[in-house]
Amino acid sequence: MIAILISVIALLTQVIIMLVIVQFVVGLLFAFNVINPHNEFAGALYRTSSMLLDPILRPIQKIMPDTRPLDLSPMVLIIGLSIIQNVLAELASRSM
Repeated sequence: MIAILISVIALLTQVIIMLVIVQFVVGLLFAFNVINPHNEFAGALYRTSSMLLDPILRPIQKIMPDTRPLDLSPMVLIIGLSIIQNVLAELASRSM
């Protein structure tokens, strides 16, 4: 039972990391005018990822110092989730 719970949490962290990467890449494409911000698909993808990630990123942004042109909170989130994944992998290997 615990192994299943650990697997679900590990999968959820992987999904969140992928969302952060998607949001970052689409944001860069918008910033460098590779994709028009009025593109329906890219805009919907960016808005959806932002909507899902904002509740997670906002507390991190409140704690971190203000680095106005560069938002480092997604990197902090990815590092934190990677640490959680490593801890869960260690717990899973010990429980077997």
